Amino acid sequence: MALSHKFDKDYYNQVLFEGNSCVKKIILNRPRKLNILNYHMISQMTQKLKLYESDQNVKLVILKGKGKAFCVGGDVVSAYTCIMAGHWVVGAKGYEKQLMLDHIIATYKKPLIAMVDGIVMGGGAGLSMNATFRVVTEKTVFAMPEAEIGLFTDVGASYFLSRLPGHFGEYLALTGARINGREIVECGLATHFILSKNLLLLENALEMVTFGDKAAISEIISKFSEEIAVEEDSFFNRRLDIFNKCFSRKTVEEILSSLEQENGQEEWILKAINSMTSSWPSSLKISCRSIREGRVQALEQCLICDYTIFCNIVRRTVSNDFFEGSRAMLLEKDKKPKWEPSKLELVTEEMVERCFAKIDEDGWEFLKLPARPYSVDDDTTAVRARL
Repeated sequence: MALSHKFDKDYYNQVLFEGNSCVKKIILNRPRKLNILNYHMISQMTQKLKLYESDQNVKLVILKGKGKAFCVGGDVVSAYTCIMAGHWVVGAKGYEKQLMLDHIIATYKKPLIAMVDGIVMGGGAGLSMNATFRVVTEKTVFAMPEAEIGLFTDVGASYFLSRLPGHFGEYLALTGARINGREIVECGLATHFILSKNLLLLENALEMVTFGDKAAISEIISKFSEEIAVEEDSFFNRRLDIFNKCFSRKTVEEILSSLEQENGQEEWILKAINSMTSSWPSSLKISCRSIREGRVQALEQCLICDYTIFCNIVRRTVSNDFFEGSRAMLLEKDKKPKWEPSKLELVTEEMVERCFAKIDEDGWEFLKLPARPYSVDDDTTAVRARL
């Protein structure tokens, strides 16, 4: 999520726009804040992407971040502050703009290359994992830890996580687990792995491009890529059977119980259990349902659903847990949120259903995404299926 009107001295330089007539670069420029997205940044990027898309001279766009993070998500603290000072609709409007930006990126008619050289989480995943090409490095760390702060796995994740092999998407969504660059490529989230030291060489090569052919651009990127051998004993392959066995269970309670019955001495299992037992219980059930429904939905449907869930969360349809999570994890930082309901078994199907339901308030309507000149096709799914 993202919403911030708070002024700081770098307000007008939080996103840099560079490049030549054929190749444009969008650079997230809040390195001290790990490139957290705010309303102003989203507005700027949306405006520029639309401009580049309509400019016949522009052939491709590069999206990257300065510092040790590509982007760790939206400015939750500012959104929390704005909502507390006004009305939940304020937060909804900011989030709506973010989802529309993600939709533009996913449906961009020109090649868009996300260079993810560092941490990418939450809203940052919405920007990068919806891009045409997703380049990662040995410094890349991916995670979707929204359940820790009273949110859910969103920004189109129910589309791109649900299309990963087996039930790996549920694993990432429910545990907030971190995976590295090689694992990101191995599971199919990224299209290319490049050593961080070679990114500048790739960028220089791309700056010479005067065409917009995706296959040719992929070939250029591949020249700088490292081959990722999908070995039988890799983290992903060795555990895929367990991911599928545990995270295919019908309910979140059954998923957690299944994990507890596995070898509890394996570190990744212990981390998964600890994460799930400390996260917002309602989020786990919302995210699980969202991922599973996303498997048979178009991206547009996933984004519309994300908006509906978010609106229900910030208007406190079921609980106050977004505000409690933000307080405990981001503001006071005591890291002891008092979730309500406090246990998975107390979160009923009816409560979850209410988070997916239309809001009965004057003026509220489902997210309306504008018509786009280019639709999401099967290119991304096909690439991931081959990996």
